[in-house]
Amino acid sequence: MTTAYVSKTDLVVALVRELIVTGELAAGQQLRQRDLARRFGVSQTPVREAMRRLESEGLLQCDTHRGFTVRTSADGPVRESCQIRAALESVAASLAAGKIDADGLARLGELNDRMRALADDDPAYPDLNREFHFIVYEYAGSPLLLSLMRLVWASLRGSQRAACQHDGIVAALRAGDGEAAAVRTREHIVGTSAG
Repeated sequence: MTTAYVSKTDLVVALVRELIVTGELAAGQQLRQRDLARRFGVSQTPVREAMRRLESEGLLQCDTHRGFTVRTSADGPVRESCQIRAALESVAASLAAGKIDADGLARLGELNDRMRALADDDPAYPDLNREFHFIVYEYAGSPLLLSLMRLVWASLRGSQRAACQHDGIVAALRAGDGEAAAVRTREHIVGTSAG
């Protein structure tokens, strides 16, 4: 088995991207190449190249006087995450509807029953909710979509209780109705903002 080579620039791109997505580097925050180079244990050259690449991806913006800053979303980070999640999760539900088996449906039902039985402030709810949604993503059968959803979930803050809305998603999946699964999922995400 061979290990793929990862350049220092690629590594810095991945690390800074994750810091932006998770909110550790806040929107509008100015980035200093020297500080990032020290933080990641590399020279400033791969940091500069990484920042240019992240600028081309739209995550950073460069001003000749201020240098690089983290881009701010026109809609705000919470609403932006919600909109992206709703779009991607609708696709996942639609794809999963034609592929999910009895075992997957049983797992979704069991998780939803457990969530419904919890008290409003139970700390177990977010983990069960995440597991519910990731089962749907896995049955979608798209490694790219699964990877994107991991990034989106890393940016989420909090979790709304919405087990009753999961019922409609499960029913659409059980019926193999991709369109209904997509619609129910979009309503669920947009309706709860983090559910």
